[in-house]
Amino acid sequence: MQSLYNLSLLDVRDALAKREVSATEVASACFTRIRETNEALGAILPWISEASVLEQTKILDSVGPDPAKPLWGVPIAVKDCFCVKDCITTAGSRTLENFVPFYDAFVVQKLKEAGAVIIAKTNMDEFAMGSTTESSAFMVTRNPWNINRVPGGSSGGSAASVAAHQAFAALGSDSGGSIRQPAGLCGCVGIKPTYGRVSRYGAVAYGSSLDQAGVFTRTVEDAALLLSIIAGCDPREATSADLPVEDYLTVVRGYEDLKGLRIGIPREFWEGNTSEVDTACRKALAAAEKLGATLVDVSLPHTRHGVAAYYILGPAEASTNLARFDGVRYGLRDKTAHDLLDMYVGSRSKGFGDEVQRRILLGTFVLSAGYYDSYYKKAAQVRRLILEDFLKAFESCDLLAAPAAPMTAWPLGEHKDDPVAAYRQDALTLSLNLTGLPGMSIPAGLGKDSKLPVGLQLFTPAFKESLLLGSARVLFKELPPLGMPREVL
Repeated sequence: MQSLYNLSLLDVRDALAKREVSATEVASACFTRIRETNEALGAILPWISEASVLEQTKILDSVGPDPAKPLWGVPIAVKDCFCVKDCITTAGSRTLENFVPFYDAFVVQKLKEAGAVIIAKTNMDEFAMGSTTESSAFMVTRNPWNINRVPGGSSGGSAASVAAHQAFAALGSDSGGSIRQPAGLCGCVGIKPTYGRVSRYGAVAYGSSLDQAGVFTRTVEDAALLLSIIAGCDPREATSADLPVEDYLTVVRGYEDLKGLRIGIPREFWEGNTSEVDTACRKALAAAEKLGATLVDVSLPHTRHGVAAYYILGPAEASTNLARFDGVRYGLRDKTAHDLLDMYVGSRSKGFGDEVQRRILLGTFVLSAGYYDSYYKKAAQVRRLILEDFLKAFESCDLLAAPAAPMTAWPLGEHKDDPVAAYRQDALTLSLNLTGLPGMSIPAGLGKDSKLPVGLQLFTPAFKESLLLGSARVLFKELPPLGMPREVL
């Protein structure tokens, strides 16, 4: 039974459909794996009980596979920022420690309609603010390749869970690289679709113009299937794109090589990376050339200002979004307060961690009278210039390629007293969130010295997920597999 968790999502789906294995057996194998590894990793939060899931799978088995449901019986984990009906949803914060939503997020609803079994909620940086999954109020998540290293963030719990084979796939959210960066550091596949391609309804917000739901998987084909399921227009969400959804799995299987594909190499994204990251990613590009692709030198000059622009716009939106957590309607309330103002201050001080408070203060400052034009307005203008850089680059190439992070996973606690150093780790990912364009990370190999995963990012124009996934699938199959993370063999 335990070997079941080593199957890909597509393989286990097919085995379930043929009744070669039951939904209960598959879920039990995942729970066995979680018990064996989660004490070391801290990837799974205890909000969903094994008993409740197995009760659900027994009902599924009694009815039998449904050919109309492409994920029938497949266990999938969900980042804890997505609402799951009647299940605690905390966004990694004490403020929402006892919050139980009465509805499903759009992405969760779509998974359930496809027959998936929500097996677990995954740990995350508080309110998705962080690059290491160390700022969660409940536990620290560790990298399955080296438990003394970070898994990345803020979706580090989802990345670590998928890489450690605790679940066949997991939902994540990407506001500044929070899917692509941890996917790269943990050695799995992660995709952030175009802004609006997947509804944000039911996701606890960090930055509304930046947040985008996506998926973690162990293969590109698995990611294509899941994106086909969770994508789509949602009338409840104002920024949801009213565009048809392709059958990405069928489309990507039609890609056999990269002949004629022009891959742009943005020089700004290839400067300052460690030698082992640079070496692994350039080997992947050499493989792309072998498959018929042509490499094109391009420039994205304004992306050098991406970190500064992002850490003005993101905190500004967070300051607004998190104003609702005041201890009045829901969430933690300071019951020792003597008046209304004390209750506001006490509830938010006790409910929010240091990183969240830091970003709220920064966001409130840049939105305040006298500073709005100097900071927020300028950052918004830079954001537009960054988008124009990408659009110009795509005039001479079909997609772009860059490392997912400037280094392999760094030690836990390394940036605890230097938040700016932590922010710089997002330099290769956050520009894409400022533009709303799609991107994904695939494993490029292991670092020569660290023996830790290195991720390669691919970017395409808006709503070109078919090109993104198809090209990634061809390259993914050419690159050497990483194998099982050594800490959780």
